[in-house]
Amino acid sequence: MVLDTARRVLEIEAEAIRELAGRLDGSFEKAVEMMLACRGRIVLTGLGKSGLICQKIAATLSSTGMPSLFMHPAEALHGDLGMVASGDLVLALSNSGETDEIVKLLDLIRRLGAKIIALSGNSESTLARNADAHIHVGISKEACSLDLVPTASTTAALAMGDALAIACYEQRGFTEKDFARFHPGGRLGRKLIRVSDLMHRDGGIPCARADLPLSDTIRIMDDYKLGMVCITGEGGRLAGILTDGDLRRLLLSTADPLIGTAGNVMVSDPVTILPDALATEALMSMEEKKITSLPVVDADGRLAGVIQIHDLWRTQLF
Repeated sequence: MVLDTARRVLEIEAEAIRELAGRLDGSFEKAVEMMLACRGRIVLTGLGKSGLICQKIAATLSSTGMPSLFMHPAEALHGDLGMVASGDLVLALSNSGETDEIVKLLDLIRRLGAKIIALSGNSESTLARNADAHIHVGISKEACSLDLVPTASTTAALAMGDALAIACYEQRGFTEKDFARFHPGGRLGRKLIRVSDLMHRDGGIPCARADLPLSDTIRIMDDYKLGMVCITGEGGRLAGILTDGDLRRLLLSTADPLIGTAGNVMVSDPVTILPDALATEALMSMEEKKITSLPVVDADGRLAGVIQIHDLWRTQLF
């Protein structure tokens, strides 16, 4: 019985979303155009359960680089309307389209110089008729047996809010790097960190010429404490690397290991990574190859930095 109820609720809500998909038209496109053209903030407003949905939509928009906030319609009528300024865009949600607090705000919002996008289940409602763009989010029935509790209607409105947010960010060319910029403290954001964000660069790169005596090369390795030295050639291109592991093997196999130059003992075909690669790619490469540092090179093979496994561990990528 309980599972039957759960299945019925999920099927009704899934059907509500499918109905939205089949109903999409130029009104949705107009709403997206208005959101992309907005040079102020997007202000979400709705009462009760609609207000909770508005808060989630505002959070989604903000997380994808579109400054958004929630304004409680009742509080707006008692001072909080100061949240809205000329150039802002108000996205108002009301299933009936006749919520008193929302309707009372419409003229006030227009006087402030803001435009209005309406999400409602009634295309002939006061809200729909007074909006610059109206998106129909009506449903056939709620998921509760009494057809009263806001369930399928709130699910439909939430899904439409997600559709607006994703359509906007795809039109804007929102990238993984942008996402990481707005989620610096979250696990998702950390997974999108680039090698260039963490690598040692400029004066922090242990670097030597191929003709440098091996004894001097070891001193450079010791100074930088990264367990390796990058060997560079003409134009700053990476010619090879020398690691502390290479030195240990040299000590075990050579009677006089300090004779020679860095170029004589370097690994001439090292594993490298590009600056724009994800930090997670660098971590997987190091773990697969059982190494602790990677030279970072640009598309022309020029040395750009060094990334070490400890730099990646500190970001808690795994």
